[in-house]
Amino acid sequence: MTAQDDKSHPENLLEQVTSLDSLNLDSVQESAWVEVINKMEEVYSDLIRYEVDLEGKNAALEDAQRFITSVVESVSDVLIVCDRGFQVLQVNKAMLELTGLPEEELLDCTFADLLVPEDRALFNDIRANAEKRIGAESELRFKALNGETDLVAVHSSTRFDHDGRRAGLVLTGRPIGELRRAYEALNNAHAELQQAQKNLVQQEKMASIGRLVAGVAHELNNPISFVYGNVHTLDKYRDRVAKYLEAIHQGISEEERESLRKELRIDALLNDLTPLIEGTLEGATRVSEIVKNLRRLSFPKHSEPEVFNLTNVINTAVQWAAKGGRRPISIEIDLPEELLVSGQSGQIHQVFVNLVQNALDAISETLNPKMSIVGESDAGSAIVVVKDNGTGMDRSVIDKIFEPFFTTKDVGEGTGLGLWISYGIVKDHGGDIVAGNAKGGGTEFIVTFPAPNSSRPKG
Repeated sequence: MTAQDDKSHPENLLEQVTSLDSLNLDSVQESAWVEVINKMEEVYSDLIRYEVDLEGKNAALEDAQRFITSVVESVSDVLIVCDRGFQVLQVNKAMLELTGLPEEELLDCTFADLLVPEDRALFNDIRANAEKRIGAESELRFKALNGETDLVAVHSSTRFDHDGRRAGLVLTGRPIGELRRAYEALNNAHAELQQAQKNLVQQEKMASIGRLVAGVAHELNNPISFVYGNVHTLDKYRDRVAKYLEAIHQGISEEERESLRKELRIDALLNDLTPLIEGTLEGATRVSEIVKNLRRLSFPKHSEPEVFNLTNVINTAVQWAAKGGRRPISIEIDLPEELLVSGQSGQIHQVFVNLVQNALDAISETLNPKMSIVGESDAGSAIVVVKDNGTGMDRSVIDKIFEPFFTTKDVGEGTGLGLWISYGIVKDHGGDIVAGNAKGGGTEFIVTFPAPNSSRPKG
């Protein structure tokens, strides 16, 4: 160590002063004091610098503390911080507002003490999960100023110190009582909406049936009138035969019998019996067929699908819809003799009744109303095109035509559910239905059904 280095140590300063007796004492003392003052200035400067740094770090720490506190207080969810013994260390503003209790009362207890007695048993699961260092989800109720809080969905997670050791527990929660009430109200509203929808669908079905009543009545009127007329004739024939047989049983002469036979026209009566009976049977059979078709409207929703002839179903649908029209309309039907489809014939019948009825409504004001139904089998699929010569549809209408409750009819004339129901039925059968404007004017609906699994029709 050099002399200069040695002089830099304060503990050697007195030794230097006493040992240098060759120097002037005043000069040595002055130098020593200068040295001391310089060192003091250095130490003081360091202290000032350290103090400034400490104040800066303290200010930064206070800012961080205020920031964390503001964040914690701004969180809308309940926040509870506990130590290793589950003593409550901190709660946020949301917890105070939820319980209505003062902060000092909440901090002076364990987490279990915050719970209502009925829910304290659930704390055991939270504690066990905390000791295993895994999170947990619970639904708890806390003590409150006015009794107890709504149910709170609480998530607990383990808190660790800087060494990675378990330091406590952090719990966050959100009241779900009001949310559950909102969900219940929403579910009730949804149930009411579903019921209203079912009612509207049923009303649409009833409206469709109502529109068919005129056509069905016309279909039934012809054979029933025929049967009624034949039975009335047969009743008159019965009276004449009874009168003729009674005369014979009374033993009239052959001449009188022949005269009575001619008078009662017994020979013509006997010749007329066969066509009368055949006509009556034909009318009864026709009524039976109409009733059979009517039963299709009450199809079971989940019955087994069947393979049936779509041509027959469409012909029946056209008859029913067209006969109920306000004026006769030319309907061209070009369908193959057999067009097989698999599914529910009653549902498909409803689809084409609706399409035909819509087409008839679309051309009700047309000068020369016409519509056509053309079908074919392409690659095993059944394709049917229903076309009219009306004014067609705007693009905006085509985009919404299959939406529920959308209708272009006046208020009270349609619910806007017919095409929506038809669309759902076709889709349920694995098919497709497309609406558009036909070439040359008018509207067309193209309905496609996949090939059936079996080629043997059941209806």
